[in-house]
Amino acid sequence: MSPVHTISPAIARSWLLLPANKPERFDAAIDSEMDVVLLDVEDGTPEAEKAQSREYVRDWLNGGGKAWIRINDVRSSEWEKDLEMLGHLPNLQGVMLAKTENAEHVALTAARLREGTPMVALVESADGLANATEIAKAKPVVRLAFGIGDFRRDTSIGSSPLALAYTRSQFVISSRVARVAPPIDGPTISNEVTVLREAAEHAVEMGMTGKLCLRVDQAPYINEVLSPSAADVSWAESVIEELGHGGERAKDGSDLPRLARAQKIARLAHAFAANG
Repeated sequence: MSPVHTISPAIARSWLLLPANKPERFDAAIDSEMDVVLLDVEDGTPEAEKAQSREYVRDWLNGGGKAWIRINDVRSSEWEKDLEMLGHLPNLQGVMLAKTENAEHVALTAARLREGTPMVALVESADGLANATEIAKAKPVVRLAFGIGDFRRDTSIGSSPLALAYTRSQFVISSRVARVAPPIDGPTISNEVTVLREAAEHAVEMGMTGKLCLRVDQAPYINEVLSPSAADVSWAESVIEELGHGGERAKDGSDLPRLARAQKIARLAHAFAANG
């Protein structure tokens, strides 16, 4: 019942939001190609089933299962219940906090979690975006994630890549300023593989390195697009061979940035291959 994958949340590509009222699907999700499984006791679970869903998650984690959870937002009456029942379970790998709007939301949540539990802050509003850098700097946030649906409801911004380009850029810049890993893009609703791949490619172009998923079968496509390609790896290997692992054969100022990019690609390719 333990996860097949042990990819660090800092580089995880595919993040599955799995409704917590479906315990019969927990094991299969963990055994899938998803880098991270989030048992969702927030919007993925109907209001009337939240209490029962928390019990499902608690029993499964206590039974040896390991996963992240997405919990309700700080203003919700369910937030404290989520943390009281689930926040200190030994097999809880991390928490995604819904509708994060400021660093205080992070601090209040972290104070109710087992020490050292990593957190992804899901930003879903204009207020949250305005405070994204502050949120990303708050401990124990390891990444930001973009809650597209609620953000669009809050702002009335369209769904096209152009309409959301500024928002995605802000996530990326805030993450970089805070020195946390690049952000996780929101989910793609369409069942069309072409649409899914194009959305993932756009996320990469914008500087994002993860993507929320709503179905297990999205993992292979997301992981492929968000991983270094064979051409990337070949280029990285040739650069490292040319310049040396420590840059001892660098000739001018452009060589070291090239080497740094090559080394990053090589590290990612190694990490993903080791957990493939």
